[in-house]
Amino acid sequence: MSVAEQKLTRLTAAGRFDLCCPGECIRPLSAAYHLTYTHRAGGCGQMLKVLLHGTCAYDCAYCAVRLEREHLSFSPGELVDAFLRLWRENLVEGLFLSSGIARDVDSVMHDIVETGEILRRRGYNGYLHLKVLPGATRADIHDAARVADRISINLEATSPDRLGGIAGVKDYRQDILKRQAWVAEEKPGGHTTQLVVGAADETDAEILACLTDQYRRVRPSRVYFAAFRALPGTPLASHPDTPVWRARRWYQTDYLLRDYGVAADELREVLDEEGFFPNRDPKEVLAASRGPVNVNTAPRRDLLRVPGIGPKGVDRILACRRERPFSGPTDLARAGIRGKTAGRHLMFGGRSTVQTHLLL
Repeated sequence: MSVAEQKLTRLTAAGRFDLCCPGECIRPLSAAYHLTYTHRAGGCGQMLKVLLHGTCAYDCAYCAVRLEREHLSFSPGELVDAFLRLWRENLVEGLFLSSGIARDVDSVMHDIVETGEILRRRGYNGYLHLKVLPGATRADIHDAARVADRISINLEATSPDRLGGIAGVKDYRQDILKRQAWVAEEKPGGHTTQLVVGAADETDAEILACLTDQYRRVRPSRVYFAAFRALPGTPLASHPDTPVWRARRWYQTDYLLRDYGVAADELREVLDEEGFFPNRDPKEVLAASRGPVNVNTAPRRDLLRVPGIGPKGVDRILACRRERPFSGPTDLARAGIRGKTAGRHLMFGGRSTVQTHLLL
């Protein structure tokens, strides 16, 4: 195995904690790793996900990169050569580039941006996601936004107090929120962020308030949620793992906020007395509390709240019912709605009838 292949093996494995999409799956590819996710989630199907520098001087208590003592890294030119070889062999379709902060932030950000610039100069026109590091300069953020399809800076926690308990070096307001505002200005509609769910013992009520503020203030195209996993050798090694279902509930909640027009106040109704979501799809919880919706007369807003029906399904329902009303649950197939979930929350009939058909 060549030196470059050894670096790819180590530095792709170290990058697996930084999420690109819900439900991502990392598996071996040749000497490296690549990230595989569905085209439905956007982006490319096979992405090389790698750290430029495999060590970090920061003190994030949940992070495996801080444990690395071997100063393994790529120069921008080395990584470009390694990636383009895989790309030209059709083994990968895109690049997600992050890094530990082995030295000062400015020098590492310069390397990240330079990698992107070299790729573009050498004819690479595929998907490129560059990570913005806490404390990055405005100039580096501008240059990263110029060469990349997407850029991102991770929140990690919901507030200064919560971050301070797990990462004392970072200043939440200055290093992250201020830089995130610059990211939003430089790449509107093309930036994301990530929260580590459970590492700082935050409640779901706190995450909901944070998420609401994110979409109001900086409008990320996506927010990603990583369920905390305790790693041996870290200060949080004895901290309980976050159940995977909790992160899954947050992806469902995020869709409701971002794509379904559900207000944060509605979602607060789902929280228990301690401020946590139950292990149940929040859309189903809300629907059960409101009763069935008439598929032939309900406005778009109400149809979007029916479990088993998404925005495209609502569009098809509205188009189909103009031609003729839906007569019962099995008739939903005309709009591409299959399965029993939607039928359990719908009733059928027009304005002149009170006949109700429920799929039990």
